[in-house]
Amino acid sequence: MSTGTSSVAAPVTRAASGVHHRARLRRVRRPSLLRGFVWLYLLWSLVPVALAILFSFNSGSSVTEWQGFSLRWYTGDPYYSVLHDPALHDAVIQTLRLAVLTTLVAVPVGVLFAIGVNRWRSRQASAWTFLMLLAFVMPELIFGVGIFLLLTNLLTFVRLGTTAQFLALVAWNISWPAIIVRARLASIGGDYEEAAMDLGASSLGAVRRVLLPMLFPAVFASTVLVFAGVVDDFVIVDLLSSNAQSQPMSVIIYTLGAHGGSAAAPALNALATVMFVMSIATVAIGWFVYRWLTRGEKGGSALSLGPLTGS
Repeated sequence: MSTGTSSVAAPVTRAASGVHHRARLRRVRRPSLLRGFVWLYLLWSLVPVALAILFSFNSGSSVTEWQGFSLRWYTGDPYYSVLHDPALHDAVIQTLRLAVLTTLVAVPVGVLFAIGVNRWRSRQASAWTFLMLLAFVMPELIFGVGIFLLLTNLLTFVRLGTTAQFLALVAWNISWPAIIVRARLASIGGDYEEAAMDLGASSLGAVRRVLLPMLFPAVFASTVLVFAGVVDDFVIVDLLSSNAQSQPMSVIIYTLGAHGGSAAAPALNALATVMFVMSIATVAIGWFVYRWLTRGEKGGSALSLGPLTGS
């Protein structure tokens, strides 16, 4: 009788110990302290942005007292809204101009650089790849000051303003498509091109009909990152701006926010909201389109930098 009772109690004991073990694992995996830090970080970083967006729709000029919903600071006010204020309106146009022009130049050049380095089997190719990776850790302030000194002391025929900003932004953002496309090339290998040429395609035809379609997800991701990066850029465009007409949204927001007083705050909230929505929409559209382009691929839709870094 005792033997039967012990044989029944043993599984029950093991099951109870298993339940307690899983409970301890859940407590270890989800510590309350870390959850608190996560929520604290989210509140600290997102609440100010949410308040700025909220008061950009305030019908009054106060940034602390809600006076009703309105589009006054976007289109309604005939003098100080984003649509009618010349400084704010020009800042939006300048931002879009720089973002589009930089993307149209930096992405194709970066893609060509990646393809060329991928086919250049030598130590020099590794050195160029290292220089591209170095751009990710170089402080933007150092790069911006270097370009400013270059244009004001040596290349004096390039005037400060839109042209100087455009050239500097291309040089700064070209590493995005170069590194991303280089990683994509390392992951797909050269078998597809070789198979196309075995079937009679020329080298150029293999690149155009086989390689470029396979690189399109990486090219698209690079386009999104470059465009969003230019929209958010401040250091380079601020150093190389010449007048109010060449100041994009980031510079106008900082300048008027620091020196414009409280009267400029509601319209600046609206301009900052436009900038925020532009960046978020670009990244969100890019993410969904990239996921759709890479659906069904092994390993998901993430780009791997492992072949590029040797890991």
